[in-house]
Amino acid sequence: MRLRIDLGYDGTDFSGWATQPGRRTVQGELTAALATVLRTGEPPAVTCAGRTDAGVHARGQVAHVDVPDEVYASLAGRGDLEPADALARRLRGLLPRDITLRAVSPAPPGFDARFSATSRRYRYLICDDPAMLDPLRVRETVLHRGRLDAEAMSTAAGQLTGLRDFAAFCRRREGASTVRTLVEYSWERKGPGTLEATVVADAFCHSMVRALVGGVVPVGEGREPTTFPAEVLARGLRDPRVKVMPAHGLVLEEVTYPADADLATRAEAARAYRTLPG
Repeated sequence: MRLRIDLGYDGTDFSGWATQPGRRTVQGELTAALATVLRTGEPPAVTCAGRTDAGVHARGQVAHVDVPDEVYASLAGRGDLEPADALARRLRGLLPRDITLRAVSPAPPGFDARFSATSRRYRYLICDDPAMLDPLRVRETVLHRGRLDAEAMSTAAGQLTGLRDFAAFCRRREGASTVRTLVEYSWERKGPGTLEATVVADAFCHSMVRALVGGVVPVGEGREPTTFPAEVLARGLRDPRVKVMPAHGLVLEEVTYPADADLATRAEAARAYRTLPG
């Protein structure tokens, strides 16, 4: 039985999603809680839609775990809850306060939290006026000293959308493609001192979102023209003027999936090595 797990977390005190020896991680906390409830001994393998870095938050993370049928059936016990709902209730009693378990549900055939996804939507938050920094949002807001031009940043960001090779905005991994489809990248001033980015793509490379943010900040500062990020992208090389922005301003807001009948097909296509046409 494959189960879909919807969750969110404050990433401040985690060393990212992925389990690491001697470090506190989201995956580590989740698998430990699952092992306790399922009584499997060893923590079960959990796959997520996007392996967030240390300090990155999530409101709409999705994961899956495979549970033996007989173990799943036994979860309901003597109660009137469905096994998935009973599992969710028990997990909430074990997980720390900085992880919110939204739901556990039986996954449709062909579902893969990572490869079946059609898009991931991230938000990045910057405050460019220290006097307007919301003290209740400090853990998700990056403070920038000096006013930024949100309109110029959005103009520059929009030039990066489409099917492209984002090698200039990624940390390369051997054997991994850097070709992605950036569906949306925009900036908007949400109020005095507050700028918010929306970044949507079919998938992201390592540190890609934070580098994309770093690519437009010099434009907002007036140090580079609105064509600067597109020129960096065209060269295909990392540019020292593009800084990878701090992790705590980034939130994984949503992961989308196709209709149930298309889940397996989407997963198969996503596993293929991606190249640009021609």
